[in-house]
Amino acid sequence: MVALAQPAPLMLIPPAALNAAREARDAYGRQMTYLRISLTDRCNFRCLYCMPALGMKFQPRQEHLSDDELLRLVGLFAEVGFTKFRLTGGEPTIRPNLVELIRGMKSFTGVEEVSMTTNALLLSRNAQQLAEAGLDRINISIDTLDPDRFKAMTRGGRFDLVWKGILAAEAAGIVPIKLNSVVLKGQNDHEVGQMARLTLDRPWQVRFLEIMPMEGVGTVADEQLVTSEETQARLEAEFGPLAPVETDAADPARLWRIPGAAGTIGFISPVSVPFCAACNRVRLTADGKLRLCLLRPDEADLRDAMRAGADDPTLLRQIRAAVWRKPWGHGLAEGERETVRGMSQIGG
Repeated sequence: MVALAQPAPLMLIPPAALNAAREARDAYGRQMTYLRISLTDRCNFRCLYCMPALGMKFQPRQEHLSDDELLRLVGLFAEVGFTKFRLTGGEPTIRPNLVELIRGMKSFTGVEEVSMTTNALLLSRNAQQLAEAGLDRINISIDTLDPDRFKAMTRGGRFDLVWKGILAAEAAGIVPIKLNSVVLKGQNDHEVGQMARLTLDRPWQVRFLEIMPMEGVGTVADEQLVTSEETQARLEAEFGPLAPVETDAADPARLWRIPGAAGTIGFISPVSVPFCAACNRVRLTADGKLRLCLLRPDEADLRDAMRAGADDPTLLRQIRAAVWRKPWGHGLAEGERETVRGMSQIGG
């Protein structure tokens, strides 16, 4: 595990001084431009690395942001320089009015991209509608191509419907297709070569992720972590040396290509090679909390502020002040583990 040197905060620029600026920056000078929005804490899967098998408690729906509250916040985030918005869950496709929400988000000045991370179980039903509403990109979580193992890892999911959803998204023009595979020791680590083969004749990006130690699945993370280095070594033993592909510094995936392949392979390594230094994102939970780091419990309650009557200038100040205190990194290298919500409650 790599520990990154933490720079001194830019304390010469107090948060109050940022109110006159459009951008939302933290105390280390990083500009936040990317908001991941959890539309619900519910999901139609129970993946091994995301939820415990039993005892999962879901929030009452009235605690979630309403459509109007959500769109109001998206407009405010766009005002302070956020340009990319990703819809997550739980599973975002089970949120009512999803198509209308995407259309509303794309209507704001400054919103350059609206994307979504989904398990694709329901995607074949509305991929075309989502594309017409303005959905720009899609990431699909799929950890194995074996239907039986898929059912076991998702605790009941149907691989055939997920694959149908992937093809429907591609046919609707929601491209490039990105497939996310969380690699678990003894579960699907022996299948990474099969997943990588999807890129040989398809212009897809297959991304291998290290499991994160989230609430409720910490034991799985401790016992079944497979590092990106291990996955890459396994792939290179099968395909030969991978060719590096130039990558945006803010993208958590480091990209490679099997020589001659139509698509690319990505490695997302939050545990072994943290990418905190280039982090440009914060998260909005389904219940309206602005979470500043995936693995840190610090949150700003925007929902309650809105419901108490806060006007837009007040909310903008709260957003800027919260972003200012964003921590440098998640602290895993130092042995810190402060998560008090599971992945489905935060929005991955």
